[in-house]
Amino acid sequence: MNNDLRKTLESRPIEASAPCRIDVGGTLDIPTFYYPLRHLNPCTFNIALALRTKVRLLPYTRGVIKISSRGFKDAEFPADAAPFDHPVGLMFATAAYFKAGGVHIDIESGSPPRSGLGGSSAAAVALVAALTRLFSHGPSPRSLNRRLIALLAYKLEQTVAGVPCGSQDQLAAAYGGVNVWFWQDRYGHSHFQRKVTVPKKHHKELERRLLLAYCGKPHVSKDINGRWVQQFLGGKNRAIWQEIIDHTHRFTQALAGRNYHQAAIHMNRETALRRQMTPDVFDSVGVQLVESAAQNHCGARFTGAGGGGCIWALGQMENVDRLRPLWEEILSTRKQAYMLDAKIDTAGVTVD
Repeated sequence: MNNDLRKTLESRPIEASAPCRIDVGGTLDIPTFYYPLRHLNPCTFNIALALRTKVRLLPYTRGVIKISSRGFKDAEFPADAAPFDHPVGLMFATAAYFKAGGVHIDIESGSPPRSGLGGSSAAAVALVAALTRLFSHGPSPRSLNRRLIALLAYKLEQTVAGVPCGSQDQLAAAYGGVNVWFWQDRYGHSHFQRKVTVPKKHHKELERRLLLAYCGKPHVSKDINGRWVQQFLGGKNRAIWQEIIDHTHRFTQALAGRNYHQAAIHMNRETALRRQMTPDVFDSVGVQLVESAAQNHCGARFTGAGGGGCIWALGQMENVDRLRPLWEEILSTRKQAYMLDAKIDTAGVTVD
């Protein structure tokens, strides 16, 4: 890092933040799925949450990258030898892309570590935005190109993940709001098309109809996602994925029409299809949460690829109000399990 950039960080550290998300129709954002299924217009729905991941850039030893993040041990390596297979390897890879030696990257997550809410991708989006600002050399804030920030964060993650990756996490983090993302392969065009499902004026109404629970058990997304990918590549469950696309479409149409009862029905059907392929997508606590939601006429789904992490619910307000104490009672049986705030984020990625 040159002296001008060091002076910039010494006088005023750069801070960026981005939201995590809950979703329906995940995995369809992976090219392995949406290319061969393109004739079905595959899509993924997500809601950006005000559980934001913050990244601060601080000056550090010349030529060294240090990363601090809750849930991980502090790590520092020479910029030209930072390991990308490290638990925070994505952050090292992002810093290496910008040649950001001499920086301490401090990450503060508003969601539990490995909760299935896309927190690592949100951190990558925030870090790309922060480093873009740092290396712009501009004294005043510049407008953020959300599309380019999301795509760079996605490509960096795909480079180091070792498994096929999707881009819904990065897009939710960059844009915020309540959107459905249609995956496409038109030459010369972006691989996605965004459609706002619930406009900002209806966010408060939707928030009253959401629940979000952390099950107290971290998830490992590549385990279940990896099985779905291998099954799909082997020609298995193709008809199931077609049904998942159909129910994702129907879910988003119902939600856009503010028909929460019908949206819950399609949410549960999409979840049931996932369980058919991978029964262990829920643990014992997750099964209780999902079953209690169905009994109270609410939809429930794991976040991301499941296998631990978070579960969210949607339904008519009176049903959600009845479900909340039941979920709290179920979560009380496991240490470190608790309810999370399901407020909608409208800002997307920001830089201060």
